[in-house]
Amino acid sequence: MTRQKGIGAIYFLLLAALPASAAYDANGVVLGATERDIARQFPSSHCKPLQWNSSAADRRCDDAKVSFGGASARVTFYLKDDRVQAFDVRFETKEVERVSAFLKSRYGAPAEETRAKFDARGRAREIVKLRWEKGDERAVLTAQMEKRRAALTVSRGDFEDEIYRIRDDDSKGR
Repeated sequence: MTRQKGIGAIYFLLLAALPASAAYDANGVVLGATERDIARQFPSSHCKPLQWNSSAADRRCDDAKVSFGGASARVTFYLKDDRVQAFDVRFETKEVERVSAFLKSRYGAPAEETRAKFDARGRAREIVKLRWEKGDERAVLTAQMEKRRAALTVSRGDFEDEIYRIRDDDSKGR
């Protein structure tokens, strides 16, 4: 093997050994992926137009039963112009430690991790929140431990501000 090929092989192996922190993904489907990519990875997913007008997305793809980080989960992808702009992964709160460990191995150390216990109106509550950010992309895991479901929300740009901002037909896409 020549020196140049050897260096290239070592570089490739080093890149392959790094955690997949370069992109936020749900089982290999990254932000920017297409609807076809979703169907390939999640064959039982169901895609349809969004039920309201939004500048953040025009379609959604749902899959009811997936495995995510070893936990049983449900996933929804939001697409605009055939590109994934965001996705949500919902799973049982009892799996939050397993999923957070998986996310740390995939996305790297979170920019923020909050675990808080407090008393609200005589009821003990515990909240877990982890946040990752890279440029205009973010991933946030949130869990209210007394609730049944926890969620990971991954998005880019102003998706979170725009997705539920209802638009009339004249302003769609603006």
